[in-house]
Amino acid sequence: MSAAAKLEIQAFFDEPTNTVSYLVWDAATMEGAVIDPVLDFDHRSGDASVESADAMLAEAARRGIKIGQVLETHVHADHLSGAPYIKLKTGAKVCIGEHVRDVQKIFRPVFNATDVSGDGSEFDHLFKDGEQFRIGTVDADVISTPGHTPACVSYKIGDAVFIGDTMFMPDYGTARADFPGGDARTLYRSIQRILALPPETRLFMCHDYKAPGRDDYAWETTVGEAKARNVHVHQGITEDEFVAMREARDAKLSAPLLLLPSIQVNMRAGHLPPAEVNGVHYLKVPIKLAS
Repeated sequence: MSAAAKLEIQAFFDEPTNTVSYLVWDAATMEGAVIDPVLDFDHRSGDASVESADAMLAEAARRGIKIGQVLETHVHADHLSGAPYIKLKTGAKVCIGEHVRDVQKIFRPVFNATDVSGDGSEFDHLFKDGEQFRIGTVDADVISTPGHTPACVSYKIGDAVFIGDTMFMPDYGTARADFPGGDARTLYRSIQRILALPPETRLFMCHDYKAPGRDDYAWETTVGEAKARNVHVHQGITEDEFVAMREARDAKLSAPLLLLPSIQVNMRAGHLPPAEVNGVHYLKVPIKLAS
């Protein structure tokens, strides 16, 4: 990273899905990226809009930022991705971790999604663990952090790490690990990779739900704070203790509101399922009949 390189970060919070998206850029070159953009979707009516994505694009245009990448931390289960719209408007490449292939192979038969490749080719680039890239002159590293899903990655860009759903703010804890392909023990080990970074490293969350007793949303902390105060993984919590806690907690959680539409869209890199002969796109709801 050049001496002049400086990463700038602007967060965009989508309250209906409690999702934090980020516009990040190199102040020296004004080259930037978007992380985890949201497509606005009303599941009751099926109406979708690009209001949230347009807000990010408008801010980029106002500042003169050229967006070169859309960085997805994982195949989200709680919101639809706005990545294709960002790509349409900017030409940015849509990137995700290479284990998106595993997610596609898990969910393709669930939805009989015969159009889904299973090889991740819906995305422009699949990152490997440890892969390096740049945003302008700012160095970036890919850290594989599975557990919540097999495809989860964190992006260390300069002194900031965008950790997806690996962890939440220290007073809220960690993400669930009970989705197909998820694993609490794997999640614990991924978190330890993040907590091994220098204590001053900034951590940026993908979600916040306001922990009990906190009035405001928050999405930035540090490795030092997470290591000292995260209610699920602070120092002294063993791997076995974490797994027992996480599995017991997950067993009581209901499915996210947008789980079914989100998986179908996001495993296709944010694209809707192919239109049927009448020109309409449909999302499927697999029915489980009780025996």
